[in-house]
Amino acid sequence: MKRTTLLFYIVLMIAGVTAVYSNHFYNGFHFDDSHSIVNNPNIRNLKNIPLFFKDGTTSSVLPQNQSYRPVTTASLAIDYWLNKGYDYPFFFHLSTFILFLLQGLLMVYFFNKLYGLSSANKNVIFVALFATAWYLLHPVEAETVNYIIARADVQSSLAVVAGFALYTGSKFCRKTFLYLLPVAIGILAKPPAVMFAPIFFFYTLLFEEGVSLTGIFRKTNLKLLWNAIKRSIPAFIVCGGLYKLVDKLTPKTWEPGGNSPLHYLITQPFVILHYFTQFFWPTALSADSDWSTLDSIWNIRFFVGCLFILVMIGIAFYTSAKANLRPISFGILWFFFALAPTSSIIPLAEVLNDHRMFFPFVGLALSVSWAIGLLVFRLIDSGTITNKKLLWVPALILFIACGYGTWQRNNVWHSEHSLWQNVTVKSPKNGRGLMNYGNILEGEGHYAEAQQYFDRALQLVPTYSFVYVNIGVLKQKMGLYDDADRYFINGILLGPNYPILFELYGEFLYDTKRYREAEWVLERALSLSNADMDARKYLMKTFEALAEWDNLKLLAADTLKLLPGDPDARGFLEDAVNHKNKSDLEAERIKLSGNPEKYLQLSLDYYLDGRYDLCINAANQAITLRPNYAEAYNNIGSAYIALQQFDKALTALKTALNIKPGFSLAKNNLSLAENHTVDPKIAVKLPAAEDYINRGKMYCDSRLYYLCIAASESALDIKPDYDLAYNNMCAAYNGLGQWDNAIKVGNRGLQINPDNTLLKNNLALAIAGQKRSGKK
Repeated sequence: MKRTTLLFYIVLMIAGVTAVYSNHFYNGFHFDDSHSIVNNPNIRNLKNIPLFFKDGTTSSVLPQNQSYRPVTTASLAIDYWLNKGYDYPFFFHLSTFILFLLQGLLMVYFFNKLYGLSSANKNVIFVALFATAWYLLHPVEAETVNYIIARADVQSSLAVVAGFALYTGSKFCRKTFLYLLPVAIGILAKPPAVMFAPIFFFYTLLFEEGVSLTGIFRKTNLKLLWNAIKRSIPAFIVCGGLYKLVDKLTPKTWEPGGNSPLHYLITQPFVILHYFTQFFWPTALSADSDWSTLDSIWNIRFFVGCLFILVMIGIAFYTSAKANLRPISFGILWFFFALAPTSSIIPLAEVLNDHRMFFPFVGLALSVSWAIGLLVFRLIDSGTITNKKLLWVPALILFIACGYGTWQRNNVWHSEHSLWQNVTVKSPKNGRGLMNYGNILEGEGHYAEAQQYFDRALQLVPTYSFVYVNIGVLKQKMGLYDDADRYFINGILLGPNYPILFELYGEFLYDTKRYREAEWVLERALSLSNADMDARKYLMKTFEALAEWDNLKLLAADTLKLLPGDPDARGFLEDAVNHKNKSDLEAERIKLSGNPEKYLQLSLDYYLDGRYDLCINAANQAITLRPNYAEAYNNIGSAYIALQQFDKALTALKTALNIKPGFSLAKNNLSLAENHTVDPKIAVKLPAAEDYINRGKMYCDSRLYYLCIAASESALDIKPDYDLAYNNMCAAYNGLGQWDNAIKVGNRGLQINPDNTLLKNNLALAIAGQKRSGKK
């Protein structure tokens, strides 16, 4: 084929693939993108790139998902810089897509070289083009290309293909081992690239030494076998050495997510069969499958899967015996080796994942396309096919069908709503999928529908901590705070090592003005994930509410080290230095100015901070300066609604409407006051001391002793001589085994109420515990 003709086909292929993917460039972030990209402050500064190669914890804010993939993390930092943030993530998708196309170009080159070793037919380049176009247009690949954090699969697969392209195309790279350089980079993107070594061994064995798989066991081939081994040793050294490095630098907090290695292993044969079928009929794609592990080998799926693997191995052995069939054998071996890291004894959280097919399908495209190519060559040679142009018809039908499927999968990945709705259809038994779609509905204000999906999720995964916490968020939005509290507590008890659960509970506690409890919960979130910016923000707000200025100063300064220039942290640092928050500082400035508009703005600021009494005071100051100030009366009415003092709200709002009859905002607020309706987000009554006592008991029963202590301290803030608060604290310190503290608070409580029998008993337990510890 002429170079110009080849260039034409390549340009045509790239144009077609780009057209098919043209609807994906503004698709959103999904799933693990949240903790590794959107909420990860480490990627927001290019200066952190060297740190990515030293510290794997920078890859995610979720400890369980922190892994050592510095190349991927660095690429995300560059994309964040190019994209200038997260809005409309065009550059995040563009960089992945460019790598995807580059992999396609290298596949054409490598496939053509490989096919040329097995056949003298000059048309093998068409088979290489066909195989690559099929791969690039395949709907399965869309699952990886659309999922931004899954670019690690693109990078590592590209690296392996690039290694083979350099080895087969450059004598210089072979002699200097430069072909291993992209492989090394790929391993630092994702470890499955280490499978280059065994795949490379079989390449040298089959194509350079000409030994079949059955020939390995013949004594006459020992020298040839040894030659293949020697030629593969550098690859095994590089891949093995880098794998050890990755393993060493992977944070100890990383968890594969699964439970039983045995059950996971016996499930994989059928999973591999499923992957294989998706190459030919990709209609079962789902961003989050509902497959579960097999309970035992006495399941038909296990035997069907094993039979399939045996048949495929048999085909690999058979096709390795003839030189012209060896690309089929090699592609099958590539398929199995590429699946080995995710389909073996390491039990991952998901039994299968669509993006795991990205790397193995390079081998399948190579193998299946060559089988089709050989059939076509035979039909042409036999005269069965006389018009070669007719071959374009089935090829175009295949490409159009694949392109249409990919276009549709791009649409599925467009938004969180479209993605998780699709999951509930494709994977109806996936509790996490149902929960995530419930979250989407909750965010859209469809609370009743969200509850239905949460209930379905709980039936499927009754011990899944995230479901409980998300129901807690829903109950909070519905104004059902006691219910929300119970769900949050159940969630953190089931998932004590997940920072996001504590962060969400901390937000709830802050919003309900339970600041001491919020302080402990948010500190717990940060102890699990120091880079959780939402937890930092709410903890800074909590320190400000508690006037803990020294703590606020330290946290704000530390946040600025993590994220230099962060406006929230800078503002909190200023507040800490002045020992006053923004509203209080503004109030001092306004007193000097005597400006009614500024008092009105101050009242709004106080309202947004939930400081409704101060909102009313500031609005009254505005009215003093401007008696007929309708907007100020409206603010007063809104604050009284929030305080559920509806009669006072009605008076203020009617005054506002008398002054300004067409004031629509005041009319809306008047309707709320008349119906005694309060926005659940602000319908928060300050807890009484008794409320804190009851919550303290609940915390103790749940063995959340530090929270019990925090609730008891809040009760004492309201009622300093409350002996029941000291009793709860004594019980909590007993639970923690802190006998000295238990005795100290117990004695304080008995000074207030010497007849408190329960406190006497708890104090006695503390004294006995202290004696036991002293004996030890």
